[in-house]
Amino acid sequence: MLRADALTAWMLLVIGGVALLACAASPAYLTAERHAGHGDERTERRYGVLVHVFLAAMVLAVPADNLGVLWAAVEATTIVTAFLVGHRHTRASVEAAWKYVVICSAGIALAFLGTVLIHYAARNAGLPDDRALNWSVLVAHADRLDPGVTRVGIALIVLGFGAKAGLVPLHAWLPDAHGQAPAPVSALMSGVLLAVSFTAILRYKVIADITLGPHPMRTALLTTGLLTLTLAAALLLAQRDYKRMLAYSSMEHMGLLAVGAAVGTPLALTAILLHVAGHGLAKTVAFCAGGHIQHTYRSTRVDTVRDLLGRAPVIAAAFGSAVVALLGLPPFALFASEVALVRAGFTTDLGWALAISLFLVLLAFAAVTARTARMLLGPAPNTPPDAGPATARLSVSAGAPLLIGLAACAVLGVWSRPLHGALTAAAAIVAPH
Repeated sequence: MLRADALTAWMLLVIGGVALLACAASPAYLTAERHAGHGDERTERRYGVLVHVFLAAMVLAVPADNLGVLWAAVEATTIVTAFLVGHRHTRASVEAAWKYVVICSAGIALAFLGTVLIHYAARNAGLPDDRALNWSVLVAHADRLDPGVTRVGIALIVLGFGAKAGLVPLHAWLPDAHGQAPAPVSALMSGVLLAVSFTAILRYKVIADITLGPHPMRTALLTTGLLTLTLAAALLLAQRDYKRMLAYSSMEHMGLLAVGAAVGTPLALTAILLHVAGHGLAKTVAFCAGGHIQHTYRSTRVDTVRDLLGRAPVIAAAFGSAVVALLGLPPFALFASEVALVRAGFTTDLGWALAISLFLVLLAFAAVTARTARMLLGPAPNTPPDAGPATARLSVSAGAPLLIGLAACAVLGVWSRPLHGALTAAAAIVAPH
């Protein structure tokens, strides 16, 4: 039922790293929430239990060899995180939680139908019932699956798990859920939940490529990825809320992963797995720093947060550095992964898709840069220079996870050689067979 391979090991490392940072940042966040009147000891205990159940579900999903267990584990994350999204019990958070449940449940229902169809195709191919959903068995006998049934099943899988990965068209839950969830939970959802769901799509891609050939899955991923990038760039240009800005940034990065998976070469797959790790670390720091900004300014509006560098220099440095990492600038890991992805794309016939992707990424870059600069340096409009919240200080326990996350992301960008073997082996698992 469980499988240990290089991809499993890599994803468990990513989950462990992001979870360590998010859990280390949680006590400071919960203390600030209590001071703001949004929590008590009982609420904090419930938060701790739910976060660990959430992590357990993701840890189960990654090594699951049985695709039914994989589906159940991803569905479990929906149930658990719905309560975490509504943690504050405000009208906005409850609405976001319900929206999250409805959209993701619809997506997971589609994924369930896709799983049933793959099981049906496997049974018709003569595979034993107790192993008909085992990924390793399906890969070994994928050439015997019925192409028509498999094509429909894979389409439902891409739609279903794509909903949890923040891909178009079932993406609408993401900005609301990330905007209302506690900052460390947003970090976990953006940093690893999206990646775990996307890994499920990569597992199915191996089966589809053998049964149907590479073109159907390439077309599906390329279309979904470019549409997601286009929508994310357009919404970022109009965004006025920095937590929602980070959420749409997650959509942008997931769209880029989908384009990379469509390219499908070993270099492209290695690049997207490095991208997963770099994005997880940088987005964790960005969301956790964003939580401190929210407690300092009592708002998530970009136009409310001004002169952050002067009033909260440590928080500003952490948030600004995380945004620099997310924009794909050196020395961070996303720079190395995006350069490798572009190299891989232009060695195939999908260079045009990478050119479009780069243009859309440039639009997102401009939007995020303008809003972040306004937050860090812009003076509060129509107010004297000394107006606004008092200078905010960050304790060592609250600042350490942010510093460690940024340092790890930078090390991955300039010195990933010790992990090169693990990355290459993990990419080979989902490379074309």
